[in-house]
This record gives sequence, C-alpha cells and structure tokens, in this order.
Amino acid sequence: MQTSDRFDSAINKLYIAFHNNSLNPEDCKQCAVGNILDNKDSWKHMTDLHGSVRLNYVGLVHQNLGRKFNGYTPLELLKIEESFLKGCGYRLGQNYCHKPDYFKDKVILFNGLCEVVSTLCKLDNKKDMMDCSLLFEFKKFDTKIELV
Repeated sequence: MQTSDRFDSAINKLYIAFHNNSLNPEDCKQCAVGNILDNKDSWKHMTDLHGSVRLNYVGLVHQNLGRKFNGYTPLELLKIEESFLKGCGYRLGQNYCHKPDYFKDKVILFNGLCEVVSTLCKLDNKKDMMDCSLLFEFKKFDTKIELV
C-alpha cells in the first residue's frame, strides 16, 4: 500500500515510542500526538479539554490559517489523540475525560495504537490496515434488530 510521508513518519515515531516504553496517554509530550510532534506539548493549547475534538480559539486560528504540524492539521491531531485515548479505554465526553485504572499496561497501549493506525489510514483516505475482516473472509453487516 502506498502511504504518505506524514503517515510513515507518524507510524515510525509511534513504533519507537511503544518499544522504548515512552508512550503515556497522560503526558502530552508522550501521548500519540506528542510523539508524532517530536515530544512537544504545544498542541495541547489547541483545545480546552484533554481528549476533546473541539478546537479552542488558538486551535481555530491555526486551522483556519491552514497550518500543519508534521503534516497534520490541528483538527486531525485532536482526532488522532481522541482515537488513542478511546483505544486505551478512556471515556470521553464534552466536559470530561475519565481515565481507566491501568492506562500504561502494554496491551492497553497497543489497543490505543491500533485505533491510531486506523485513524491515520482514514485521514489519508487509505484502506484500514488494521481491519482483519479480509483475512478471515468475514463481511461486516449493519444489522439492526427490531424489538416488537
């Protein structure tokens, strides 16, 4: 699969962070976005709430000016972080971010990374490489059960 430079760079940084035990969803320099942005925390000023996908004034200014950070817009960065936190078991809402008890467990961090890779694929309009339904020859159906 052909991937973008930003995708390749992000995956490489996240791979290194995961294997060097320097991935931490509670540290804005060591979370998914923090690692993608070279362990800088300036991105946290683009929103008012950890895990939110709502840009604040600063984030909107950067977004509207078309600024990109290591290839990603402010809104894309917030989507990446949201997927990481959700994958790590965080419960996110408009006014809260509740962390799970064991957010630094390797399995939990791996689950978070899987969500990030899926999000990175969506942002680049690529097929989700984390989707294993083809491997098992399984088709996803949108089933709705009506209760009578």
